Amino acid sequence: MKKLLLTISLAGSCLLYNGILYAQQQTAPNIIIILADDLGYSDVGFNGSKDIPTPGIDRIAKNGVTCTNGYVSFAVCGPSRAGLITGRYQDRFGFSRNPLYAPKDSTMGLPSSEQTMAALLKGAGYRTGILGKWHLGTHPSQHPNRKGFDEFYGFLDGGHHYFPELLVLRDHTESRSQNDGYKTKLIRNQQVAEETEYLTDAFSREAVQFVKSNAQQPFFLYLAYNAPHTPMQASENYLQRFSHIKDPKRRTYAAMVSAMDDGINALLNTLEELKLDDNTLIFFLSDNGGPTNDNASNNKPLRGAKGGYYEGGIRVPFAVQWKGVLPAGKVYDMPVISLDIFATAAALTKQQPINPIDGVNLLPYLTGTEKSPPHKALYWRGPRKELYAIRTVEDKLIIQEGSTELFDIRMDKEEKNNRAGSAGAALPALEQLLAAWKKGLVPPAFLGLLENEEYNKLHPDRFNFKK
Repeated sequence: MKKLLLTISLAGSCLLYNGILYAQQQTAPNIIIILADDLGYSDVGFNGSKDIPTPGIDRIAKNGVTCTNGYVSFAVCGPSRAGLITGRYQDRFGFSRNPLYAPKDSTMGLPSSEQTMAALLKGAGYRTGILGKWHLGTHPSQHPNRKGFDEFYGFLDGGHHYFPELLVLRDHTESRSQNDGYKTKLIRNQQVAEETEYLTDAFSREAVQFVKSNAQQPFFLYLAYNAPHTPMQASENYLQRFSHIKDPKRRTYAAMVSAMDDGINALLNTLEELKLDDNTLIFFLSDNGGPTNDNASNNKPLRGAKGGYYEGGIRVPFAVQWKGVLPAGKVYDMPVISLDIFATAAALTKQQPINPIDGVNLLPYLTGTEKSPPHKALYWRGPRKELYAIRTVEDKLIIQEGSTELFDIRMDKEEKNNRAGSAGAALPALEQLLAAWKKGLVPPAFLGLLENEEYNKLHPDRFNFKK
């Protein structure tokens, strides 16, 4: 009788969540997003990499779910990150271009109407931190500390040198051109920081410390590496691991990925040592596909690269771990998108977003309790020219400057066979979905990286910082 009462008591103290039991008295799960920068689809072990071992990253897939059809909401860095951090298609609020390094321009970044995931989770009592690359605006009003993050260590612009000796500018007031953002010293919250380590190692070090410092409370960590984005810079100890790779650019790229992987491994070890791994939800993905010509990344067998809407530009390595809740070693092949991370965090913490979001809570799908596809369709809009794409479970439509391509994406992930001329009812159905989605979009809110010269003409005092 006592055993029966104990069993009933334990069952009563548990919460049935999408078919998964976990203790109700357990604190809200920690949430970690690990975002690589310009990582090729096939440059992780769980997607078949042979020449670049990634045992740290592969642990996430081994302990959780690999999403083979994982997408991001844009094909370049800044807009993709804007979608990720808000859970909304960034074209709904005009973040349709890579923002410029413009520290005097408050409009160059996230509008004040948008809620970040950090701000959402602070409402649930989370300690929030971002490490690495921001790329959502450089004006003081766009600073991560003003967007919901308690802690920030990294840089604000879209890229950075990796070796600290190359960081020769104290802060933005010493900048005189777009590329000077790469040379500025790092920032810790509002202060200039003196770094001594290779940047990837530094961000990994800070991630471990963030977890240790916040182990007694729910935390949200956004670990936004700039690796393996250009410039191609790797330390000698990592380069030595890949002396067998003949192409020097590919060798450097491999070294940069390996440094990131070591850091992720150290972070996972720390979670285990502190016994936090069973109560931490971890996402790993890249911000877009690899720019194969720039950094020697590998998107095969996918077609295309960063900047375009073939699969190589928007389909990325994507894995999710939550020990004891998500099944280990599972492969999930329905289309999911980075926007779903925000929705999952909101559902877990029972927080109501201030804006309508475009993602869905992934947990019931990844656990298998929900059998239907998470999305009826996923959508993309290009930054400058007439470029749109839509993906359903079965089909992928790309409309580009008057040309139309339709692919049976389940069977033709390499996008070799254009079926637009023989698709029957499928084509108008997709066009109708796309037309409805377009009604909710707004024009780009600012000039972007490709309009740097035009922006300089309109803002001749861009880098005039008076003391």
